[in-house]
Amino acid sequence: MIARDLITEEIPPLKPNEPALKAVSWMDEFKVSHLPVVDGRDFLGIISESDLLDLGSASNSINESRVPLISVFSYAHHHLFEVAKTLSDHNLSVIPVLNNKDQYIGSITISKLMKVIAEMSVVSDTGGIIELALNVNDYSLAEIAQIVESNNAKILGSFITSHPDSTKIQLTFKTNRNDLGAILQTFNRYDYTVTAAYDQGGREEDLKTRYDSFMKFLDL
Repeated sequence: MIARDLITEEIPPLKPNEPALKAVSWMDEFKVSHLPVVDGRDFLGIISESDLLDLGSASNSINESRVPLISVFSYAHHHLFEVAKTLSDHNLSVIPVLNNKDQYIGSITISKLMKVIAEMSVVSDTGGIIELALNVNDYSLAEIAQIVESNNAKILGSFITSHPDSTKIQLTFKTNRNDLGAILQTFNRYDYTVTAAYDQGGREEDLKTRYDSFMKFLDL
């Protein structure tokens, strides 16, 4: 899925001649702390709530207030994971999307992104989660997948967490099986270090409750 597919129609862009007070009001209405500023289809930058609240007066226009604008965006063809990284790197609640002519075509909210991620099979499908600690040179996803598949299971998705100045990595992956006992025994036989394992038996409702709570937090 790419950025173009994630655009929400709910977030309107601001114009540079509109009052800063309007920006604050819209941020409160749409439950975000950032909004794009656009002149026609030209993207000027992102305005943040914290910078607006630092103003002595919000009656002036955005231009007159000289509020700093953040020059961060995603292109329409950027993958969902690139969008997520940009949002995270810059602590944004909204990210503008530009076409290949650098024209503004819409925005993505962090809440929309989280909903899309939650609906991906690696998150929504039933299954157990395993975490392995590995040396970088020992990492082989093909071998790990072979171990999982030898126990009549499949890997639905995985990601790696690395640590600066370390040759150690942590691999987290989700299988399509709730019962992880046989898989874990096989990893132990192959001298893999299993740091954590979560089968979904009895945890599905807990995970749903945590996700619902997180989504409510985003709407605050």
